[in-house]
Amino acid sequence: MARHRLAQPEPIATSQRMRRLMWNIVWTLLYRTSPTPLHGWRRTLLRAFGASIAGGAHPYPRARIWAPWNLRMGLNSCLADDVDCYCVAPVTLGRHATVSQYTYLCSASHDYTQMAMPLMAAPINIEDEAWVAADVFIGPGVTVGHGAIVGARSTIIADVPAWHVVAGSPPRQLGTRPVFERP
Repeated sequence: MARHRLAQPEPIATSQRMRRLMWNIVWTLLYRTSPTPLHGWRRTLLRAFGASIAGGAHPYPRARIWAPWNLRMGLNSCLADDVDCYCVAPVTLGRHATVSQYTYLCSASHDYTQMAMPLMAAPINIEDEAWVAADVFIGPGVTVGHGAIVGARSTIIADVPAWHVVAGSPPRQLGTRPVFERP
């Protein structure tokens, strides 16, 4: 899997700041307060702000999404309660991918090699059938491969190969999963 280079995002325009303000209002009043079973309602709200959300996706009401226009959720994917999706760069969940509670998807950091420490961003990809367990940190530019599992409380700053099971900080490989195809 290719490692993404962190890229310095463009300065935030006033229109982007207004878009973020509007989303924060909608998230606070309409998204966060919606009953848990109303995934369709939350999909509609996310789509209204530019997210690409497939049918059957499960965005939970307490999932914090920084910029929905940078979120892509595949068929039957899940973004659980209390996930913090800091999607300065695109964050993609593949088909049947699950991101469990308290996980932090962080698509940006700062370039500490420069005095001004500018913001740097790179996409995060959680591929089809992958499962990110509870309270995991996923850093910018990371791909969690097809069918991979990341154990609870792990810190992931490098790609996880397809069908591998990893856990820890730093993560270590615990094994592999059998490759299967969904009907």
